[in-house]
Amino acid sequence: MMMTKEFERGVLFIATGKKYINAAIRAASMVKKNCPGLPIALFGDWQNHGFAFQVNPYPFDIVEKIDNPHRRSKVDFLFQTPFDQTLYLDTDTNVVEDISGIFELLERFDVAVGHAMRRNIANRLTSWRTKLPKAFPQFNSGVFLYKNTPAVLSFLQKWSDAFHSAGFEQDQVALRELLWLSELRLTVLPPEYNVRYEKYRWFWSKTEAVPKIFHLQKYHDNMFKVHTKALLRNLFAKLGINKPPKRNKPI
Repeated sequence: MMMTKEFERGVLFIATGKKYINAAIRAASMVKKNCPGLPIALFGDWQNHGFAFQVNPYPFDIVEKIDNPHRRSKVDFLFQTPFDQTLYLDTDTNVVEDISGIFELLERFDVAVGHAMRRNIANRLTSWRTKLPKAFPQFNSGVFLYKNTPAVLSFLQKWSDAFHSAGFEQDQVALRELLWLSELRLTVLPPEYNVRYEKYRWFWSKTEAVPKIFHLQKYHDNMFKVHTKALLRNLFAKLGINKPPKRNKPI
């Protein structure tokens, strides 16, 4: 399906390579399951890997081609979103609750993104052109909510240009600095919208937080069917706990 601006809100995936397109299909299927009616778009080099989305785009509503992919192709296509309000998700995400309400943030803010985890490792503290305070850490770009406005699209274009010129392997180094210098209205997503460690599924009480979006490497490694009981048994054995606490909700 050719790109269109007919949808007000939607989820965007950007994936290159067969492994990551398959992961995007899995991730998009979870969005369909838990957020019925929310449109989903894919930008990818699917035409090179045997996918026939031109015949049947499911689980996507909009599918576009990437002709010259690279490892961080997402920075080149975020500003080409077909939606007025976009939630970009990496393909190793798992939406486990209805997250449609997240778009309400864009009634007040231009961009919403969560802090990066492991913020004290060397590559998270790397600066580009401007020395930044640790109290303004890197942001994780795998869950990225934004408006389709001239100011935001210009920012995303600058991010793409900066990634290609700065020479960093990660896109988040430039993103951090550009957000620091930007006049965009930025808000930080609560951690339940970008859960980077599975341990939080077990350690958060329902009064503290309930996971909405898991963002875990195992979804790229075809490990999302790991036996839950075995995982728990090993985890709590290491902690010296005989019986795990009651879970919030299974993935």
